[in-house]
Amino acid sequence: MNKEQQADSKGNAFDVKVFKQLMAFVMPYKGIFFLLVFISLSMAVLAPVLPVLISKTIEEYISMGDEQGLLNMTILMVVVLAGQSLLAFFNTYLSGWLGQTVIKDIRVKLYRHILNLRLSFFDKTPIGRLVTRNVSDIETLSEVFSQGVASILADLLQLVAILGVMLWWNWRLTLVSLSTLPVLLISTYIFKEKIKDSFGAVRTAVSNLNTFVQEHVTGMSIVQIFGTEDRELKKFKEINEEHRRAHLRSVKYYSIYFPVADVIGAVGIGLLVWYGAKGIFAGWVDNVGVLIAFIMFIGMFLRPIRMIADRFNTLQMGLISTERIMRLLDSDEMVQDQGSFEPDTLKGEITFEDVYFAYKDEDYVLKDLSFKVGQGQTVAFVGATGAGKSSTIGLLNRFYQPQKGRVLIDGVEISEYSLPALRRHVGLVLQDVFLFSDSILENIRLGNPDITEEMVWKASEQVGAKGFIERLPNKLHYQVQERGMTLSVGQRQLISFVRAMVYDPKILILDEATSSVDSETEQMIQNAIERMMEGRTAVVIAHRLATIQKADKIGVLDKGELKEMGSHQELLQQDGYYRQLYQMQYKNS
Repeated sequence: MNKEQQADSKGNAFDVKVFKQLMAFVMPYKGIFFLLVFISLSMAVLAPVLPVLISKTIEEYISMGDEQGLLNMTILMVVVLAGQSLLAFFNTYLSGWLGQTVIKDIRVKLYRHILNLRLSFFDKTPIGRLVTRNVSDIETLSEVFSQGVASILADLLQLVAILGVMLWWNWRLTLVSLSTLPVLLISTYIFKEKIKDSFGAVRTAVSNLNTFVQEHVTGMSIVQIFGTEDRELKKFKEINEEHRRAHLRSVKYYSIYFPVADVIGAVGIGLLVWYGAKGIFAGWVDNVGVLIAFIMFIGMFLRPIRMIADRFNTLQMGLISTERIMRLLDSDEMVQDQGSFEPDTLKGEITFEDVYFAYKDEDYVLKDLSFKVGQGQTVAFVGATGAGKSSTIGLLNRFYQPQKGRVLIDGVEISEYSLPALRRHVGLVLQDVFLFSDSILENIRLGNPDITEEMVWKASEQVGAKGFIERLPNKLHYQVQERGMTLSVGQRQLISFVRAMVYDPKILILDEATSSVDSETEQMIQNAIERMMEGRTAVVIAHRLATIQKADKIGVLDKGELKEMGSHQELLQQDGYYRQLYQMQYKNS
């Protein structure tokens, strides 16, 4: 059992704290909510009216042959039925409106929260789980309003109203009518507990399915390249089978409970008819009309009790989903943007002072890292996989926070910069380019209305991407498919260059930016990079040493430590780590 299942299994049938958190989202619409409460109260008041009118009609008009009175009572009953139907319409519609409006607000808040989580959170959280939170769990909340809170409130008020009228009218028939109630309550409680467990298993199974499908569809190329289709299908069948079993468990409990509840209700009606007939004979029941009214009462009384267990579990599942959502919203792994420094421009000086960084606890991937890059200089980092190169630029972009030491730009600690200002002045190009299902233009400006097509064309020309974009249908408005799969790797990389350059950043970071392109494209990019680096500070990470030999400084990282730093020629003369890397690479070339 994972942590999520454990948390769900500990959920009480009614968690007051979680319910209060949910109701906080309802308060902006408290007018509609209290109107629903009023409608529920009105429905409860009207519920016993119809049986009373039928009893009165039989007793005073049908038995007396009063046709005009019968007509008047019929009209009155039609009016009551119309009123109940109108109230039921507004109750259903307003419940649905309130539910959909509230979950819209929650979904927006949750997605905004996800957008501001640290990257470290996504390193350890399956994407499928986040999708489940933002879609399936929030969708469950709509049922809390349409079938949960409002319906339970209406049912409870109806029970109180009906019980009050029954006791006032004939307490003996009331006791007989409710003689089977303890058995129904016990079976309802058992059903509620069983269905709650099965619903929890269903929610967990849905989350597991979402996670599995999302991961494997995204990584389908790996599945097919290594021929693991059969093994992955087997895993999927196992997860899907668990999902089916969880659903069937709930179906089984429903199929047992409702027939049992119907039998209990039928027994109650049978006892009522038998005892009521004796009452008529004995004279303590006025007439058949009273007996018919009580038969209607018992049906109206037992129906909410049968349904309340199902609705209570709907509420419970909504609260479980709410608790999961609130756990995510309460996550403190937020990008802290407490800085307010927003300079119009930067010089581009970068300083790392005694920086220690670990993704987990004190398992440091960077240890006592110190270096300085002057304005307009280019520094390159090399080293084996896992040496700490990407972690270094992650700190420079404030994707992560160092545990010790300081990172400064122009002598100001980066935590003092506002995130928008920092990201505006620091351009980043990654090896793994991600493109959205949208036009090339929107993939470059990412919804920023300040970036014009003219600016995009200018940046495209700078990096050498203008030629291939002009050859595409619709040019900048060409629609790329998911993750940009309709473009070549080199074309996607060029677009990522345009995306960075269009902001005219003062600091340029290239993380293996040319490793995925062919030699011709790489040379074109290298020429463009040299032009773009003029007047900018650049941080370059590369495996191929040929691409960084012109850098002002080259740092060699090994197991998170900076072993050497200097120019290409200086490092070759030292006969150290860099020279060994250089000789190994050119020996294999």
